Amino acid sequence: MKRWLPALLILFGTLASAAALRGTGDMGVVIERASGQVLIVEHSNDSELAEVDGLGDLSHASVVFSRDERYAYVFGRDGGLSKIDLLNAKLDKRILQSGNSIGGAISQDGRLVAVSNYTPGGVRIFDADTLAPVADIPAEYAPGKRSKVVGLVDAPGNRFVFSLYDADQIWVADLGDPEKPVVTRFKGIGRAPYDALITPDGRYYVAGLFGEDSMALLDLWHPERGVRRILRGYLAHDERLPVYKMPHLEGWALAGRFAFVPAVGQHQVLVIDTENWKQVDAIEVHGQPVFVMARPDGRQVWVNFAHPDNDTVQVIDAESHRIVKTLKPGPAVLHMEFTPRGEKLWLSVRDADRLQVYDTATLKRLKELPAKKPSGIFFTDRAHRIGL
Repeated sequence: MKRWLPALLILFGTLASAAALRGTGDMGVVIERASGQVLIVEHSNDSELAEVDGLGDLSHASVVFSRDERYAYVFGRDGGLSKIDLLNAKLDKRILQSGNSIGGAISQDGRLVAVSNYTPGGVRIFDADTLAPVADIPAEYAPGKRSKVVGLVDAPGNRFVFSLYDADQIWVADLGDPEKPVVTRFKGIGRAPYDALITPDGRYYVAGLFGEDSMALLDLWHPERGVRRILRGYLAHDERLPVYKMPHLEGWALAGRFAFVPAVGQHQVLVIDTENWKQVDAIEVHGQPVFVMARPDGRQVWVNFAHPDNDTVQVIDAESHRIVKTLKPGPAVLHMEFTPRGEKLWLSVRDADRLQVYDTATLKRLKELPAKKPSGIFFTDRAHRIGL
């Protein structure tokens, strides 16, 4: 018996280690904005796995993932950049890289993390493994003047694209040589770009303009053609309403050839034909849209709203453009996220301290989970999608 003991111990140890192993494909994080924490969750069984704290000001936090889905990079409003190990449920590293930041992106090859900053205005680039600084791109548009940077996205070719809110510009930074970024500047693109998106194929960068009722479009396949204005005058015939919360264009919906985007300050979702970038419809909705998100198969579009209508979510049929369901999840629905194949949707209900999970076929609530003032929900499949 004694001679078998070492072999048995090795076997039991191997089995125990195997039982502890798991993949990351069904994992994600939820921002708990009031407490500076994130929940690590999984959506196969819709459960919470762990909580990680010490992340600072998460009042406008966003997240990207490493290409192996093991690490989450959290961009805090206080300028914090945090790297979380999802499998070990711990804070791997955290740095304060600026005074006020508004989001970030990860490069196509997964080696670089970029952060867009309000203070000081610009983009800073870090090594994704160590968070060591690699490059600094000040958003200086005139001597001594820096702009807030918004709408930062990754693009094919290890490029980052972003907008300068105060300078009415779009910049494209090529990080082929990470220590020597090559920046192309597009000026006069329209007044006050407030957010932007990149199409899922990485070709078009679209910036929303707060200072006028149009959008700015840059074709990254043909940057020599410059930026052109689309949807000119889409608000010309509507009453101008107070804007309670700026819509988030990165949560746009693409269903086939049509894009569904929130209209600034209006109770409408605009439908755009992406073959010619012209508006073909305007869907009247419950309030001012914040996120307009398509189910992964493009069949449905889910919309949440700004205060005072933020207790409501509406579901639009992408083919008929009709509202098929109005849901009342609770006070302050801040964010929505589909599971990778779209059979479920998670949403955060901040003022009820709850997460809710819905079946997207029946539109029925499946589950509720407790969370402390939850906002953003981010699943790891984003690691393999452009611009997310």
